[in-house]
Amino acid sequence: MLRHCGNTDGASNHNSLLQSTWRFNKIVSSKCGLFSISYGCLLKLGRHFGSLPKRVNYLGKSRQHTSVLFVPLVVGVMLLMSVSVAVTKSPSWALTEENLLFLEAWRTIDRAYVDKTFNGQSWFRYRENALQNEPMNTREQTYMAIRKMLATLDDPFTRFLEPEKFKSLRSGTQGALTGVGLSIGYPSQLNGSAPGLVVISAAPGGPANRAGILSGDVILAIDDTTTESMGIYDAAERLQGPEGSPVELTIRSGPEIKHIALIDSPLDPVKSRLCKVPGSGKDSPRIGYIKLTACQPKCIWTKVCVLLSPTESAVKEAIDALRSDGVNAFVLDLRDNSGGLFPEGIEIAKIWLDKGVIVYICDSRGVRDIYDTDGSSAMATSEPLAVLVNKGTASASEILAGALKDNKRAVLFGEPTYGKGKIQSVFELSDGSGLAVTVARYETPAHTDIDKVGVIPDHPLPTSFPKDEDSFCTCLQDPATACYVNRSQLFAK
Repeated sequence: MLRHCGNTDGASNHNSLLQSTWRFNKIVSSKCGLFSISYGCLLKLGRHFGSLPKRVNYLGKSRQHTSVLFVPLVVGVMLLMSVSVAVTKSPSWALTEENLLFLEAWRTIDRAYVDKTFNGQSWFRYRENALQNEPMNTREQTYMAIRKMLATLDDPFTRFLEPEKFKSLRSGTQGALTGVGLSIGYPSQLNGSAPGLVVISAAPGGPANRAGILSGDVILAIDDTTTESMGIYDAAERLQGPEGSPVELTIRSGPEIKHIALIDSPLDPVKSRLCKVPGSGKDSPRIGYIKLTACQPKCIWTKVCVLLSPTESAVKEAIDALRSDGVNAFVLDLRDNSGGLFPEGIEIAKIWLDKGVIVYICDSRGVRDIYDTDGSSAMATSEPLAVLVNKGTASASEILAGALKDNKRAVLFGEPTYGKGKIQSVFELSDGSGLAVTVARYETPAHTDIDKVGVIPDHPLPTSFPKDEDSFCTCLQDPATACYVNRSQLFAK
């Protein structure tokens, strides 16, 4: 015969609780179905079981029995609810092919982007919100969602490339084209500039320079297509073409609106000139002037144009030719040089340095790579050197200028450079499209982050100082000119 602990009221209380539990299960099944407990259903159950706490309190005297039975009841309800949520929610979270492409782009940025704060936002939260709220029913909608995601980074150099543009960039077919000699970028958001694309520099002697286009001018339209929402790489495609092909620009220069027709043509990447400065004896100043224009012929004239390997060879040839004329000092003009391939800037720096760090490559964890020289490629390390820079000096040219300044090899003259201190890598997505992603940043040998700041020169140049090689020599030879700079000023450290 079974015996019960406690008083005889425990059995009746125990049976009462079992009956309540049975009724609860029956009502849940009838009101909600076995796997469909929702918020509305719980409200119904709450109204139906409004007296349940009273029953529990009434049964509190038999705490040992009710605790054993009520805990499984609660656990059972929680399990039922969790199963219900999993079943009802799973269809809405089924990922489509378009969702997977978006996630692929998101993961690429998550893994490779240099700023791990992602411009001060929760990158994981953005992913969840986008998957729930952004339409991704077609490929174009998915591309739009990716572009919208990248826009939150506020980084114009991290961008989406459609399959054709990615293929063209990767294959290098753009290298067979020429341009109009323009380096372009986005207007500064700090000064409230109007929509459009700003001219960083117009290469001396190029079609744009000959037409009077100046640094700071704004391109409003290219061949009647507005640039209001146009990216610099879309603009680059429109500005380049086979040699001799025309392009029409609408330019705002100050308050004036100009319509200018240009013809694509190649340019000489390196120009040189011997400047004889009046003096006495065999030590009279003979200055070798070397001008590096923005790009090698047949390249894209944008802010990220390509400085091909022949530029290094051309610089060496210019040095040899000037030395044969007995030069005893050099001036390297990097004004309006919008840069190019990173390795080319490194190799040109090695020509002038006998040793030292050229540039640091940094990511979110700190210094990742160090590029330096041991002097094995040095060619011109002893002669005095002055470097001319301006706001059109960008990218690889800034690396070159910063290396020569921080290693005390050269004196810099001019104005702060453009401040493009970021490095991009290109990643392919599964559908043939791609992402250009900012993966690192430059620091000069003195650990100066030049992004949006630029390299600061040692001395300014007279505002009237010319940009062509012929007028440059006049400014060194004639003290009566407004641009005159004497030799001692030019090379004084």
